[in-house]
Amino acid sequence: MTQMNTRVLLARRPAEHLVAADFSIDPQPLRALKDGEFMLKNLYLSLDVGFRQWMNEGSGDNYLEPMPLGEPVQSIIMGKVVESLNESFPVGSLVMGRTAWEQYSIADGSDLMRIIEPDSEVELHEYLCSLGPSGMTAYFGIMDIGQPKKGELFVVNAAAGGIGCIAGQIAKAEGCSTVGIAGGAAKCSWLKDTLGYDQVIDYKSAEPLELQLKKVAPAGMDIVYDNVGGPMLGTMLGQLAENARVILCGAVSQYEREGGHEPVANMWELITKRARAEGFMFSDYEDRYPEAIGYITGLLKSGSLVSPVNWSEGIESSGQAFIDMLAGHNLGKCLIKL
Repeated sequence: MTQMNTRVLLARRPAEHLVAADFSIDPQPLRALKDGEFMLKNLYLSLDVGFRQWMNEGSGDNYLEPMPLGEPVQSIIMGKVVESLNESFPVGSLVMGRTAWEQYSIADGSDLMRIIEPDSEVELHEYLCSLGPSGMTAYFGIMDIGQPKKGELFVVNAAAGGIGCIAGQIAKAEGCSTVGIAGGAAKCSWLKDTLGYDQVIDYKSAEPLELQLKKVAPAGMDIVYDNVGGPMLGTMLGQLAENARVILCGAVSQYEREGGHEPVANMWELITKRARAEGFMFSDYEDRYPEAIGYITGLLKSGSLVSPVNWSEGIESSGQAFIDMLAGHNLGKCLIKL
């Protein structure tokens, strides 16, 4: 009997807000492997808000081309090799890489593919969470761009998301005082009670964000970890300390905006505060993943890191789970279990 592969396709270009009809479910027979390829039975799919950018028409950039219509939605995945014509990826290997929303993936070893050698004391899914793209992004952004020093003030927006929840805890482990920005009283309480942020800001409250920033950072912010972009980033740039470092990680407020990204205010502050703003991608540091994995594994084993996961189950749940994540319904990393 022919093995079928259920995939979730990008059926059309989204309008301003992603909806379920933008995706379609497509079962397709698996093809035979070519020389140098291997087949993965996917175990988990990672949902990452940045991929929303590349669903748009004309969204090609220096990193990825727009996702093609009628093809599976691109994603970071973890899977097990079940068939192989590539000696570097033998049957039975656990592999993480970039493929798509599908039950099985055929790969050739490119596109961030690497074999995982799991620690028996660490949950396997962590290699797609705190030890995967979210953790790598948090770690290298903080260590290489943020360059934290004990006693500095660290502020991160989208603090309840997959990257933000790890970033704040790493900054605290490095001796920083931490401030998390999120939307709603419930999320803000969770940031303090579960993740241990020193202070929180509810950007949805009646008090303007600018005033809240001045209260928590009267002398300015030393390190800003930005996942949001747009007007919020502009407001945060207005409250920098001298020699501040601004980590430009994402722009979730802009991915569903028609007409392109909004300009960012207060750029002059980077000059007058002698500050530095720098963007990056976690894939820039592939040769240093073991460094980050070792550091974060140490935090996990010591109980110093909470790694929350928002679970969905089944390939068919991927589209709605991604929509819910964009709407801010999650706490922590969003994963699909297959």
